[in-house]
Amino acid sequence: MLRIALLGSLTVLSGAAVAAALLVRPGWWVAAAILLALLAVGVADVVQRRHSVLRNYPVVGHLRYLLERIRPEIQQYFVERNVDGRPFDRDTRTLIYERAKGIAGEKAFGTERDVNEVGYEYLLHATVPVPVPTEPHRVRVGGPDCTRPYEMALLNVSAMSFGALSANALRALNRGAALGGFAHDTGEGGISRYHLEHGGDLIWELGSGYFGARTPDGDFDPAAFADKAAHPAVRCVSLKLSQGAKPGIGGVLPGPKVSAEIAEARGVPPGVTCESPAAHRVFTTPRELVRFVARMRELAGGKPAGIKLCVGSRVDVLALCKAMLAEGTAPDFVVVDGSEGGTGAAPLEYEDHVGAPLTEGLMTVHNALVGTGLRDRVRIGASGKIANGSDVVKRIIQGADYTNSARAMMMAVGCIQAQRCHTNTCPVGVATQDPRRAAALDVADKSERVRRFQAATVAEARRLMASMGSRGPDELAPYQLRRRIGHMDTRSYAELFDWLEPGELLAEPPPGWAGDWNLASADHFGRDKAHFGVVSRGYT
Repeated sequence: MLRIALLGSLTVLSGAAVAAALLVRPGWWVAAAILLALLAVGVADVVQRRHSVLRNYPVVGHLRYLLERIRPEIQQYFVERNVDGRPFDRDTRTLIYERAKGIAGEKAFGTERDVNEVGYEYLLHATVPVPVPTEPHRVRVGGPDCTRPYEMALLNVSAMSFGALSANALRALNRGAALGGFAHDTGEGGISRYHLEHGGDLIWELGSGYFGARTPDGDFDPAAFADKAAHPAVRCVSLKLSQGAKPGIGGVLPGPKVSAEIAEARGVPPGVTCESPAAHRVFTTPRELVRFVARMRELAGGKPAGIKLCVGSRVDVLALCKAMLAEGTAPDFVVVDGSEGGTGAAPLEYEDHVGAPLTEGLMTVHNALVGTGLRDRVRIGASGKIANGSDVVKRIIQGADYTNSARAMMMAVGCIQAQRCHTNTCPVGVATQDPRRAAALDVADKSERVRRFQAATVAEARRLMASMGSRGPDELAPYQLRRRIGHMDTRSYAELFDWLEPGELLAEPPPGWAGDWNLASADHFGRDKAHFGVVSRGYT
């Protein structure tokens, strides 16, 4: 480990310099003083608990903070580079860190964004703002079939599994959620012991591998699911259909990475390669999916049950809505994950070119539920680069009831976007299973940062809504969000997009929706070739 080697080397060199000063010549006292000072700095770095970088990289870790002081130019060059080309900008990253540390997010001079750039979006303020609500808004999740609804916060911890994150990172996130009264999604890696240590509210996510509730051959195990879902910390259960960063593919955790702890959480043999298939075994049709979600709710004792997906075909979304109507039941919530969502590792082609961005996906699901008369019983969550109060407000305008954040929560825990998630060498102990690296992350300090970040972000969302003349999310409307569509023109979301009326698809689908509505079926996903001939390449 670097810190042991560095401190050991400084100790040896310091001792040698002192010996040389005593035995050879007094001039060696200068070198001894420098080395002893560096040794003192190194010991102080290892002992302190606020900065994970310094605990893992004593002395040399100060170079990072030097770059921060020299910002913006040098920090922007060295820190903003991001493999997928979609980093948080410097202002957003700084805002996350400062809010997590309890520092006010004010900024001198003004915007650094080009407000004349096509695609620029802004919120409309009111001439007469209203008072800012003193209490955070909560969203009741739980439809008519749910007997144990949950009061969801406007911003929660998005899905991140044990295995992707270290034990200490999970502890910090969960303790922060417990302190702040918001929810913590487990990710599809199962409920680990670290999710349960601090009593934070959990959303148990079940993926295609059914980790934590699977039979030895990989099928869903209802008894194991019911047993774990009964835990009082589990407040909602969620079935993951797809993930924004890599929709349409599964995942593989190589055997050497399946430690005893990970195997315990996932319900798989240790040391054996663990796979998440691309498709589920528990359903193949929209009807089967709706029935399975209802079964999850029943097995969970009436707790809210929902789905998470990155939107692909609008036909499939409408097929799900038709299945809900046909079966007389519906998920209690749908979490829409945008294609801009992050992950520890994914093929670049999937990160950049597959799946609907959050704006399009969110509005598709919202309008589909409104048009089929289901919106009042299904809550919508939004995840994908949610980082500040304006993100929360924008997503609510676009159709969400609440939001989830992964990347920003990781940064609140101490992530510096080193992009070493898939190498097990995370320098701050967040995305690693190396116990020595993870030990640098101080749970008590970082959980408080998570709490502060969430509280400050939700408070800013409340203040933004009040500035817009809205007393709460229910009073936000599409006309309050505008987008520049040309150098000489801007339009509101009310003008740019079609917003369906309740039950409109059932009565008379508008022309823009009629084609997909007619193709959608509760009995199959996709475009059934028996009803839709594929002729563009000569196929029928």
